[in-house]
Amino acid sequence: MVGSSAVRIRREAPRARDHLIVALDVADLDAARALVKQFGDEISFYKVGPHLFESGLINFIESLVEREKRVFLDFKSVDIGETMRTMIDRVARLGIEFVTVMGTTSTVAAAKAGRGSRHEPKILVVTLLTDHREEDMQREYNTRQTVEQFVAERARIAAAAGADGVISSPREIAAIRRAVPRSGFLIVTPGIRPADSPADDQARTATPAAAMAAGADYLVVGRPIVRARDKVAAARAILNEMQDALDARPA
Repeated sequence: MVGSSAVRIRREAPRARDHLIVALDVADLDAARALVKQFGDEISFYKVGPHLFESGLINFIESLVEREKRVFLDFKSVDIGETMRTMIDRVARLGIEFVTVMGTTSTVAAAKAGRGSRHEPKILVVTLLTDHREEDMQREYNTRQTVEQFVAERARIAAAAGADGVISSPREIAAIRRAVPRSGFLIVTPGIRPADSPADDQARTATPAAAMAAGADYLVVGRPIVRARDKVAAARAILNEMQDALDARPA
């Protein structure tokens, strides 16, 4: 259990802040606004998903961008080409930095067309949801592949289609790096649980340090922070752990 907010963030840890995305998986926009206010300058990047799909969401996103916060829209979208192009165009106009799509080649192509010549949002393909165990995956996708093989294959397809990166559990990071050695290909990693946190409904998890050491670019952390008794202290502890892993990476 994380202690009080007296937990101090390391002096160098602002670099880790660039790699931590706090998932605003809360009941409503009022709760989300309260969290953002509570974190202040400690957190600079937030994930917004279906939990907050209600009236006022666009205004909330605009308010985050106006405060120079970065936004990750995680709706895991998939649709016909024209719908995807229109949606991504609107997302880009809001100043959103990351967006998730379900990974068909045509979906990625349509998302890129909607983005046009703009550099953002980065288009991230979901490989396999983090609550899936290998037996779940093999049954649902009618495959005998291991999770690592399946996720690596989906990452290769995403990269070939021109996606900017993938969403993957920490367990498959190394396999993705082997499959897609392309410089700048992003791996954004949910399923992060500090050593003293329960796994909840996540099947494939790792600690912040292990995920960063494996080569993740960004960690997405929700419940271990937003449900902690002292949320700021929980965020600081994770940032410090991430910074230690970043410092240990080869130059």
